[in-house]
Order: sequence, then structure tokens, then C-alpha cells
Amino acid sequence: MNLAKIHDRLHIKTFWEKRINNDCQYAENEQQRMDKSALKKLRGEWLVRLENRTKHLKNLNDNYMRKTKMEKTADET
Repeated sequence: MNLAKIHDRLHIKTFWEKRINNDCQYAENEQQRMDKSALKKLRGEWLVRLENRTKHLKNLNDNYMRKTKMEKTADET
């Protein structure tokens, strides 16, 4: 093989190896940053709060409907 082709091949190979290593390092750093983030915990807390609020509103609505139904049946008698 020609010496220039070998040199070019090695240059291209090292370029891509460095690029892949840098990308892998960036992805790892990004994952660590996200793991340290409180966002996941906050989302979980908000989900719990929303679920509790939804249950409370449903119970209020059910109680209201039951009360109006009982008043309606009492008025009819």
C-alpha cells in the first residue's frame, strides 16, 4: 500500500475513534446530570398531588349527586 493511504487511513480511524469517545462521554455526563436532577422526584410528587385532587373532586361530586338525589326523592314523597 501507498504510505500516504496508510497515513490517511490511520488519521480517519483516529478521528472517528475520538469522535465516538467524545460522544459516549457526553452521553454519560448527560445521564449523570439527569440522574442528579430533582425533576423526576418533582414529577412524582405532582402526580401524587394531582391524583389526590382528582379523588377529592370525584368524592365531592359523588356526594353532591347523592345529596341531590336524596333531596329529590324526599320532595317527591
